[in-house]
Amino acid sequence: MFSSDDLSSLRRNPETGLVEIIDQTLLPHQLQWVNLDSLAAYCHAIEVMQVRGAPLIGITAACGLAFAISLDSSSKSIEHAADQLLATRPTAVNLRWALEQVRSEVDNLPPEERAEAAWSRALAIRDADIDNCSRIGDCGFEQFQQLTAKDPSGTLNVMTHCNAGWLATIQWGTALAPIYKAHAAGMPIHVWVSETRPRNQGMNLTAWELQRAGVPCTIVADNSCGHLMQSGQVDCVIVGTDRTASNGDVCNKIGTYLKALAAAANDIPFFVGLPASTVDWRCLDGDSIPIEERSGQEVLEIRGVSSSAGYLNVSIAGSDSTAANPAFDVTPAKLVTKLITEYGAFQATDAGMSALRKKLPEHLA
Repeated sequence: MFSSDDLSSLRRNPETGLVEIIDQTLLPHQLQWVNLDSLAAYCHAIEVMQVRGAPLIGITAACGLAFAISLDSSSKSIEHAADQLLATRPTAVNLRWALEQVRSEVDNLPPEERAEAAWSRALAIRDADIDNCSRIGDCGFEQFQQLTAKDPSGTLNVMTHCNAGWLATIQWGTALAPIYKAHAAGMPIHVWVSETRPRNQGMNLTAWELQRAGVPCTIVADNSCGHLMQSGQVDCVIVGTDRTASNGDVCNKIGTYLKALAAAANDIPFFVGLPASTVDWRCLDGDSIPIEERSGQEVLEIRGVSSSAGYLNVSIAGSDSTAANPAFDVTPAKLVTKLITEYGAFQATDAGMSALRKKLPEHLA
């Protein structure tokens, strides 16, 4: 299903050697690939969210560091490039993890061998992400099958928030991977896609992905999600995460916590799909996770396309209005039904996190 670069978010052009990304700020209205031809271009792509989603941010940063090393492989230059990339987004732990993976690969090598080794490691992280997300999909599909065991022919109504599909990874995605696997297996499935204000990643990205894959989906306002759960129209919720603390607390796009509360109040399973690289074992709990505060203009304006004027930012608040714009919130572990990883599904408890950690290779634990 996901075998071609047409369904990949990042690729390396074999002729130019440059990494190409989809400019996600233009979706769903325009599919445009962008060449990353400088360290500044890599940093810009992450900062302005041309790429977003914890796994893809990490992979982009790894490629950015490899690119910088190919220009200057001195230790001082590597440290400077890594610092610039690390400063682009504070919340997603994959960014730091991926940079550390590349640096550990090259630090003990002579300068003339560093560029090739850096690219090899960065692209290996990309390839591993595809396999990991496929395995997350298989594990999550098993959870879906358990939910439909009593009525396999009935439609499973899944709610998601923000975008945790292949646009946030390379292929498959995290939270959307089980949905794609279920659809491919013929399971009747329907997805409630919350718009995810203020940047509308659900409406602009998740719905676009699902529509391309032929998965039935309906866009809903964020504020309608509690009602849908309360009225029995949701069988489970599944979201991604930008950082998961060692105690199982989950940090994801703002609004996730409210969905978790509504799911708990209505006895609805709340799943989180994540690669193990998104667990920050140095972070004891959600209170220790830095929450990115983005520009208030994202709240005060809305972006769309006019048939006559192209892309427009339209003011939707009074001219003297101010806005706060936290980009993420933390869902306590007690509200999480299962953490769905490439190593299996685990309870978000001390015992569950310990069981997950025991399954991890050394570089992830």
